[in-house]
Amino acid sequence: MLKIDNVTMRFGGIIAVNNFTADIKDGEIVGLIGPNGAGKTTVFNVVTGVYKPTEGQVIFNPGGSEGIISDLRPDQIAKLGICRTFQNIRLFKELSVLDNVFIGNHLRLKSGIFSSVLRLPNYNREERKMMEKAKYLLQKVGLYEEKEEKAFSLPYGKQRRLEIARALATDPKLLLLDEPAAGMNPQETQELMEFIGDIKNEFDLTIFLIEHHMEVVMGICEKIFVLDYGISIAEGNPGEIQNNSRVIEAYLGVE
Repeated sequence: MLKIDNVTMRFGGIIAVNNFTADIKDGEIVGLIGPNGAGKTTVFNVVTGVYKPTEGQVIFNPGGSEGIISDLRPDQIAKLGICRTFQNIRLFKELSVLDNVFIGNHLRLKSGIFSSVLRLPNYNREERKMMEKAKYLLQKVGLYEEKEEKAFSLPYGKQRRLEIARALATDPKLLLLDEPAAGMNPQETQELMEFIGDIKNEFDLTIFLIEHHMEVVMGICEKIFVLDYGISIAEGNPGEIQNNSRVIEAYLGVE
């Protein structure tokens, strides 16, 4: 599904990511972990087109149709089927819950500006379908009853679900989640783990996530990559990562 091929990202004299390689297969839930400042979000920004890698490339391969996406804009990458959430929730806070998800549908809008301004029949049909889809997604993530509420009024855990619902509205094949459990209490974290598994199966997703909450990572990821100071120090299944001496040293240090 996705190959990150020897990617290096420099900012002046600082190397944020150094020669990082990762393969993500169709249908996997893959974790990317490491101490603060390890370069995890930089990897996400390279994959989604926010940054152009200094060296290396990113290859997206949905359905066997391989393509290098390293030089594409974020909107072009999103249209190919890669969407993300953010470490700091980025909702349209003054808009309703329903409108937040409705906006996500516009990525797939076929009608042009002329049709939308004049409210031509083809645009009206598309808009009705988008609204139906937004309501369907809210039902799937358990937020339909709150559809008319302002996004900022939702509890923290529900805001996370809303951001994921908006991402799902873009019809992604690969969903990137940047610290989805950040700020959640234990009950919310357990519900999130079940929720991620449910949407993976319901929407046939491949999921790539950054997470500091080890219960989440070890509980749902099939494969985990570990970064430390921008360098990949380990990869493997949860059991292998938990027992890796370099990972333990990166997190806990040595005497």
